[in-house]
Amino acid sequence: MPSTKSPAEKYEGFTAEERAAMKEHAREQKRTAARRGASKAEKDAAAEQDVLAKIAEMPEADRVLAERIHRIVKTVAPGLAPKLWYGMPAYARDGKVVCHFQSAEKFTSRYATLGFSDQAALDDGAMWPTAFALKELTAADEQFVSALVKRAAG
Repeated sequence: MPSTKSPAEKYEGFTAEERAAMKEHAREQKRTAARRGASKAEKDAAAEQDVLAKIAEMPEADRVLAERIHRIVKTVAPGLAPKLWYGMPAYARDGKVVCHFQSAEKFTSRYATLGFSDQAALDDGAMWPTAFALKELTAADEQFVSALVKRAAG
């Protein structure tokens, strides 16, 4: 007999990966709060170290991509500040995330993702992409990503 439960009644709750991301976000908020007395330069340096530590924890394939994305963002959009966002390396303007790197491992996906928020200046007509799947980065891909990040940063 078919189920008579509505989609809302079938909801099983957050996945383990989603719960882990929320816990990471809570830890990030506590770290940020603990830095309240620090100077902006100290906070920025600590946030970047958090990002680099998170990248270092990634499996090799994701780590290589994340390191390259980090280098690209720091080069073409130095005004974006690295920070962790739900346990992912992210880059923000005035505290608001513009773009982020999501490792394939994060939600057990078959590819990593470079995502852009509504803060990114990527509007192009009535429809435009906000995320790109990454399995590797060729030199041509790096040029594309560089132009995209530069445009997103405004």
